Amino acid sequence: MSTSAGQGTGRTGDGPPLSAAFLVMALGRRVKERVENGLGEHGITLRHLSALGHLHHTPGISYSELARRAGVTPQSIQDTVRHLEKLGAVVRVTEPGRGRTATLRVTDEGHRLRLAGQAVFDDADAAINGVLPPGADRLLTPALLAALRQFSEPPRDTP
Repeated sequence: MSTSAGQGTGRTGDGPPLSAAFLVMALGRRVKERVENGLGEHGITLRHLSALGHLHHTPGISYSELARRAGVTPQSIQDTVRHLEKLGAVVRVTEPGRGRTATLRVTDEGHRLRLAGQAVFDDADAAINGVLPPGADRLLTPALLAALRQFSEPPRDTP
């Protein structure tokens, strides 16, 4: 018995066809839990890691731009940065004032946390790649990226 296109990607025993969308969702939940737990061991979340990455790659980025890239409000990113300051991961080089932007710098501790966060993702990637046939890992990421683009929202107009 064959399945028509779109009904599924395979069968497990006598069960119903497997859905690629369902499997990606289930895998996504498990990877998210693993990554969040791994980052939590370092006292950070994905939002903190993202902010560290943006601050590392774009020194002098404003709170507004940092918030826009993270997809959160400027107030939310300020809470994120405050937590990173408490951890000693970032320092303010200039004090914010009316009409002024605070300049933030990633510290040695921030770089250590960013690399530790990258290692958490590397471990998750290794777990996924470890079950793939040889060479398939070079195809998986581009295929997932292309699939992700199918579900991307159109760019929003920003005021």
